[in-house]
Amino acid sequence: MILGCIADDITGATDLSSMLARAGLRVLQVFGAEASVTPGDAEAVVFALKTRSIASDEAVRQSLRALRRLQEMGAQRIFFKYCSTFDSTSKGNIGPVAEA
Repeated sequence: MILGCIADDITGATDLSSMLARAGLRVLQVFGAEASVTPGDAEAVVFALKTRSIASDEAVRQSLRALRRLQEMGAQRIFFKYCSTFDSTSKGNIGPVAEA
């Protein structure tokens, strides 16, 4: 697997998956950090999380779980796709997740 992706919402994950597929990659999109995943011949796996508007500590937990799963699948690179409009909670999740 060339690329493992963690997206903070389903729409962003779907947009990213579409862009990667248009670029010619075989893409698998999964929903939630606990989803059962068999990457098969996928060159990119995108975890669609719903972490943008939840408590930061839970967003970090779910994102790190998705990261570990991608690493276990052999992802060569990791990409964190976060909301481009920055409409996270007032305490924010982008910074804490990126830092983790």
